[in-house]
This record gives sequence, structure tokens and C-alpha cells, in this order.
Amino acid sequence: MTEQQTVSNPATEESSRTYEVRTFGCQMNVHDSERLSGLLEDAGLSRKPEELNDDVADVVVFNTCAVRENADNKLYGNLGILKNIKAERPGMQIAVGGCLAQKDRDTILKKAPWVDVVFGTHNIGSLPTLLARSEHNKKAELEILESLDVFPSTLPTRRESVYAGWVSISVGCNNTCTFCIVPSLRGKERDRRPGEILAEIQALVDDGAIEVTLLGQNVNSYGVEFGDRLAFGKLLRACGEIEGLERVRFTSPHPAAFTDDVIEAMAETPNVMPQLHMPLQSGSDKVLKEMRRSYRSKKFLGILDKVRERIPHAAITTDIIVGFPGETEEDFQATLDVVEASRFSSAFTFQYSKRPGTPAASLEDQLPKAVVQKRYERLTALQDRIAKEENAKQLGRTVEVMVTEQSGRKAEETHRLAGRAQDQRLVHFSVPEGAETPRPGDLVTLPVTEVAAFHLISDPSIDQYSLRRSRAGDAWDRSQAESCGVPTPGASNAAGRTNLGMPTLKVRS
Repeated sequence: MTEQQTVSNPATEESSRTYEVRTFGCQMNVHDSERLSGLLEDAGLSRKPEELNDDVADVVVFNTCAVRENADNKLYGNLGILKNIKAERPGMQIAVGGCLAQKDRDTILKKAPWVDVVFGTHNIGSLPTLLARSEHNKKAELEILESLDVFPSTLPTRRESVYAGWVSISVGCNNTCTFCIVPSLRGKERDRRPGEILAEIQALVDDGAIEVTLLGQNVNSYGVEFGDRLAFGKLLRACGEIEGLERVRFTSPHPAAFTDDVIEAMAETPNVMPQLHMPLQSGSDKVLKEMRRSYRSKKFLGILDKVRERIPHAAITTDIIVGFPGETEEDFQATLDVVEASRFSSAFTFQYSKRPGTPAASLEDQLPKAVVQKRYERLTALQDRIAKEENAKQLGRTVEVMVTEQSGRKAEETHRLAGRAQDQRLVHFSVPEGAETPRPGDLVTLPVTEVAAFHLISDPSIDQYSLRRSRAGDAWDRSQAESCGVPTPGASNAAGRTNLGMPTLKVRS
């Protein structure tokens, strides 16, 4: 019997049960959660209705991260809350998967014996089978594999958005950054064949999506497994041949493997967006060496210069770690200098914290928390200033915005909708009186009339406002009809986050 057959067997038995997947971590976790949702629905469960926020589903799955600070505290805090609920709910099940499960394994069952299933990053396809086995055997099931059994992209998927989607082009990582535990949890890089990737993108487009984001732990090293170091640039160009695909993004590349052919592909492929996320981590060459980041600040800045020469309006974002062991004031100043020179439109900034199992955790000269905090505040103040200055350059520009379903915390007060410009900047905009209101997935063209550090604002007159109804908007209407929902363009979600219909990470940690 195949894995797929095993997964779909319980459908009739599970038809009345509900599930929810709670995701901690990066875009890879978010995309994995789409697979987990698809698996559970393929097994006959239904997603817990969003309006029942205070209720807990019959099956609760935690898809965890081992990279973020206090990831384990967050997990065990949530599990503690569910302990008493589960005790009063016969048949309720709790599963823990993802990077923390891969790392901690049986520790989770020792700390939280009321958990029913623990599974790792390499066998997410086993979740329905493990849940059924746990229920039948009346005991917890632990299954952690050391290598991938089924490529996640072959599994059933419940997409979080009908107008934009993630597409994994690889899993795992061959780098050995001393602060990162991902390679040991996700394994060596495994690349999908180009035809498989393009077929998945085509299927998304056929369903109405007009934007895709290509995902990989080191996305631009794609092709190393099958011996083509130019494969990523070729893949970007191939995306440009897909009719109906209007926006292509990717994350996250590694500066050491970022080659000129990729820059050329970005510049010459119209639907590859003028946006680049390029992780810096540190501006100090000494710290980069200690991190085992195989590039130096001069190379990093050279990449940005080449990108901006070919794509003048590109918005560049980054990741930065503050307080790596042994970081001196001189090292930190080097980071500030590179940030000043780089002119990032935004940055994900993190305070270094030990991750058991990483080489950096055993390094001497771990910095005092107070020192790291002060440096972090100096860095974010600098980046906030730069972000506002860079956004100020957008004032008066005309931008095309893809409308998103969520509009942020102040939507009811401002009566503005929201979306993303081609360069990924967040834009809050109003619809002029008498103009047609767009649906999520539609595109509006309008001028930037005001700027802030983290977003742009457009309050256009009716002659400055242009709406293009899209296939993606049609797909959103269909999804609302299928779920018996009522289309509410610009609906604000409880968390107040604005995104592409997919969960995102905050700019700061």
C-alpha cells in the first residue's frame, strides 16, 4: 500500500472532525503547513472555521521552528494551555512537527506526555497515518526520519491564498553557518527537477494565481544536486515564459553563490519583480569568518551595486544578527557602516542567542544581554531612518499594487485597503468616491502621496486611480462562493498583519 493510499483511507471516519495548524517560523514552515493542511483535508478533516477563534479544533498541529529565540518556550507554553482542554475532550489529538520536533524528539513527549504525535521535517506526509495509529493504539507515536522520504511538493496542499503561492524548488542546505541549526534538521540540499517546478507553477496559474515565490534554504544554489550551477537563472527565465504569471519572487539567496547570470535573468525577465532579499548577517569580515559565511563585506556591497546598476528601482532587504560571540564595538560599527552603504528598504534584525547543537553556542566571548540590546537598538534606529529616507524617494511615483485580503490594524479607522507594490513595499490606499472597489488579487495603479518608515500611502483622486480586475480576483470570488463566504475586500485580520494572503514574519525579532 502506498503512502498516498494510507493517507486517504480514514476519510469517511474523520468527516466530522476539525483541525488547525499553528505555524512558528520561516516561510519554509509556512509552506510546510500548507502541505499539512492538505494532508489532513485529504484524510477527511475540515479546517476549523475562522469565526470560531475561541474554540480549539479536534486535531491541533504545531509546525515548529528551532531557529527563533524562545521557540521551545513558545511551544511548551501553548502545549500547557491545551493540556486541560484535551483532558476534557475525549478524542482530541495534538501533534508536534517541524524543526524543533526534529531536534528535540522524545524530549517533547517527556515534557508534554499528553501530545499524541511527534514527527520531523523529513516525514510530514506521515502525519495522518501517525494520528490514526496513535488513536488506534491509545499511545503517543514518535517518528523522526534522518532523510527525506517523500518530496513535500508531491503531497496534497491547501493553499493559504488563491492569488499568490509558495513553490519550493529545493529543501535542505549544504552550508555550515555556525549560528544555524537548519542543515542538521533539514538535511543536505535536495533539488527538484525544473519540469516539476514549472508544472506546479503552471497549476497555480491555472487555478488563478498571478504571483509565486520560489523557496529554498539557499535558493540560488539550486541546481547543484544535478550539476548545473546556472540552473537558478534558467529557472527564472523559464518563469517568464508562463502566460498569466505576473509576479515572480524568490527567497532566500546566499551572497556567496549569487552570480551575475542571476542578476541578468532578474533584469531581463519582465515578471521577476524588482526586489531582492540578500542576507548580510554581519558587516564585519572577522565576524563573517567566525560565522562561516563564505563572503566578505566588499563582495556583498558589490552584489548590491550590480543589482542596482541593472535594476535601478530594486528594493533590497536583508537579515542581520547583532551580538554574535566575540563581536567587538569595532565589528558592530562595521555592520552599521555596511547598512548605511547598502540602503536597505527594510531589515529582519535579530539579537544573537545560543542555539544548542550549533558551533557558535560553544564559542567563548558570549556577549552580555545588555550590550547586545543597546547595539540592537542602535542598529534598528539606523535602519528605521534609512527605510524612511528610501521610502521618501517613492513620493510622487506611480505604483502598481496587488490588493491583499488583509488591510492592517487601522483599516476601520482609515478606510484604506492594502497591497504590495512590485518591489514588495507595503502600500495602504484609499478608493476614491465613485470608483470601483478592488477584490483581493486585483491590481490598482495609483500615486504615492505619503510615506512612513514601513509603508507607503496613496490617497488618489478618481482620475489618478486605475483598477485592473484580474484572474486572481476572479479566483478569490470563486473561493468565497465555494466557502459560502461573502466577499469583503480589504477585510482586516485579527492580528493586524498585512501580507500576500500568506503569513509573514515581522521585520524585527
